[in-house]
Amino acid sequence: MRKWLVGVGVLAALALLLFLFRWWQGPSVAAYRIESRPLVQQLVASGRVIALSRGQVGSEITGVVLERRVQEGDAVKPGDVLLVLGSDELSAKVREAEAALAQLQRSTRPQAQAGLRQAEAQLAQASREAQRRRELFKRQLIAREAMEQAVQAETIARAAAEKSRLTVAGLAEGNADEAVLGERLASARANLAKTTVRAEVAGIVLTRNAEPGDLVQPGRVLFEIARNGDTEILLPLDEKNLGVVKIGQFAACVADAFPTRPFAARISFIAPSIDAQQGTVDIRLKVDPVPRILRQDMTVSVNIETGRRDRALVVPNDALSAVDGDGATVLRVTGGKARRVPVRLGLRGLAMSEVLSGLQAGDVVLADAGAGIIDGSRVRANEKAVAAAGSDTATAKEMPVDLK
Repeated sequence: MRKWLVGVGVLAALALLLFLFRWWQGPSVAAYRIESRPLVQQLVASGRVIALSRGQVGSEITGVVLERRVQEGDAVKPGDVLLVLGSDELSAKVREAEAALAQLQRSTRPQAQAGLRQAEAQLAQASREAQRRRELFKRQLIAREAMEQAVQAETIARAAAEKSRLTVAGLAEGNADEAVLGERLASARANLAKTTVRAEVAGIVLTRNAEPGDLVQPGRVLFEIARNGDTEILLPLDEKNLGVVKIGQFAACVADAFPTRPFAARISFIAPSIDAQQGTVDIRLKVDPVPRILRQDMTVSVNIETGRRDRALVVPNDALSAVDGDGATVLRVTGGKARRVPVRLGLRGLAMSEVLSGLQAGDVVLADAGAGIIDGSRVRANEKAVAAAGSDTATAKEMPVDLK
């Protein structure tokens, strides 16, 4: 019995000593052992598909829609009919102008030419009669009055002929009256042509805002057409990330509607100004070749590679605290105690960051920035590999990394 009690006492003492030893060692805390590995710095953001240029189509005249020949999604080319307006009044004006021009060309002008020929014939007859009477008067066979009457008749015939010549000249081809009538006809035909609304560019119809029976007026947008050509992704990027993006950087893109069909794009434009209200800068990425799956205004997740290291000393981001620019602090475990040390950072990945100074390969740092651990406290590091902290391969569901 005594031996049993002694044994129990020894076990209790050992348990107490073990408890006191563990208490002296401090709590068990998750930690990472720092190592070198490849690192990629990436930005993940969300944008939308836009055409390089969009055309808005409207009517130049007021009219009632008789027929609409296209709808959203239709491909059109220059000259294709989009919409037809009522044209009765304008057609009547064209016929009126055509009739006026035809009357000039087929009636008024021929009549003037015939009148000129008649006047010239009468002038010739009057001239012969006047000459005959002059000869008779010289021979004293007629009175002076008879001769003077013939001369007067010749003068009147000459004036009539001259008037006819002026009339014919005024009605010649290309004269002012004909030019006015021609311009009036051209204007009427141009207005009639405006009743047929046609596409001016090749592209895809995005919107339609008119139906048969609608009254349309100038200034109203009837169709919006995305011009064929380059397709871009408009990406409103947080201005804090502006320092790491450059023209020419490539990006992996995934349309939210087709997550299994990624495609490539390249940064082609960085806006020179910042949206003061949103705190963003517009980035444009050129897509080439353009996948068939893309639609205008489609939401696209974009993963831009802004930096890469084939080999870098990395620390998981959750081990960092007091991050300010390229500076931060970590709790490094040394001699069983957590010591806060400053580090200088390089590339910032989605899960890990490059350490330029402050740590060495093999150092152990506390995870979760040593939450609840006081600088200088004893801890027991429960190590796990840096690779277990997460991958730096961005996905469409991740939020943009803060690279300030």
